[in-house]
Amino acid sequence: MSNLWKRIDSADVHVVVMGIGYVGLPLVAEFARAGFRVTGLDKDSEKVRMLNAGESYISDVPASDLAPHVSSGRLAGTTEASVLSKADAVVVCVPTPLNKTKDPDMRFIVDATDEIARHQHDDMVVILESTTYPGTTSEVLVPKLTENGFELGKNVFVAFSPERVDPGNEIYKTKNTPKVLGGATPDCLKVATLLYSKIIDTLVPVSSPEAAEMVKLLENTFRAVNIGLVNEVAMMSRRLGIDPFEVIRAAATKPFGFMPFYPGPGLGGHCIPIDPLYLSWKLRTLKYQARFIELADTINSAMPSYVVERIAEALNAHSKAVRGSKILVYGVAYKKDVSDIRESPAITIMHELIVRGAEVAYHDPYVPVFNEDGVSLNSVAISRGLSDYDALVIVTDHSCMDKEQIMREGTLIVDTRDALRGVAGDRSKVHGL
Repeated sequence: MSNLWKRIDSADVHVVVMGIGYVGLPLVAEFARAGFRVTGLDKDSEKVRMLNAGESYISDVPASDLAPHVSSGRLAGTTEASVLSKADAVVVCVPTPLNKTKDPDMRFIVDATDEIARHQHDDMVVILESTTYPGTTSEVLVPKLTENGFELGKNVFVAFSPERVDPGNEIYKTKNTPKVLGGATPDCLKVATLLYSKIIDTLVPVSSPEAAEMVKLLENTFRAVNIGLVNEVAMMSRRLGIDPFEVIRAAATKPFGFMPFYPGPGLGGHCIPIDPLYLSWKLRTLKYQARFIELADTINSAMPSYVVERIAEALNAHSKAVRGSKILVYGVAYKKDVSDIRESPAITIMHELIVRGAEVAYHDPYVPVFNEDGVSLNSVAISRGLSDYDALVIVTDHSCMDKEQIMREGTLIVDTRDALRGVAGDRSKVHGL
């Protein structure tokens, strides 16, 4: 280990990042900035082409963070797994989706592990960042990477470090976001800690990969459960004739014992709608029901349909039916100021409106083309006004939204984000969540 330790300390190792999406590409940029030789490995040839051209396809990673390192020969992309035979450190950032029954789909982690084992050599560091259930690193990676005579903590070093990527966050990026690390052995933790200390300001070591895996699931379960709570509060408040946003904002003035969460049209992104279900699946294998997680998932998954019902109620209040109505959806990204539509509630909302007979269009300055769940549309311009539409549904309130223009138009509005609070105009046609 001493030679590997010295080489990592002097940035004289080759780092391969498997999966160069929202998690992998920022890591690629940080390792290159720190002086390491870095290769991004991905099956998507277009991502690889853009990386090799010094271009970025993720808004959080400017091309200026890539192009100089590509020009210097320090950074490259490839679709060829054979590059792993030349890697000293491998960081796995592959997708971890759910299948149709909401069970973990482990294909990508298993395939990545098999590829690493196929090209394995002495003194390799392998760090898994893909979110998964507690036990994955020890049960999937470690057995495969030690089956051909490699000794854990001696000539192969395995660890888990949960990603903490928040697309669109202007303050916390990869380098200044504290990073949790759990090694399969104490020496595995030491090596992984040294490697990440070169690119991350603050490291948080924990006792095992299982603890690190659980950290990520706790973080996202905390958010999913609290969002589920306020989403149900929104539905209960509406039954009582109370504005849920007013209630939450007032409760948030309490200086202790309360943290505000706000309701919305449903969960989006890769993490919060999916990650907690990895934990509930794991617990089911141990004959334990994760009741909070499953209840929160039930409530949150129903929110897009609830929004469609609110749209129907709003139209009905103005003597209109969903069938035949022209409805414009504002924002299809899962959160403001990003282009990421993974698990976006807009997908379900638009699909259900179309099934009900509505003529649906959308506007999103960050998503020019939308092709999900059988809905294929291009973003329309709204500079000419909203008078052609019977209703506007605000799903994502991007910062560039012209709220005054929307209020001036007088079109029926269903505001799922409470984006128009405080904006002057005719409130009679604004319907909240």
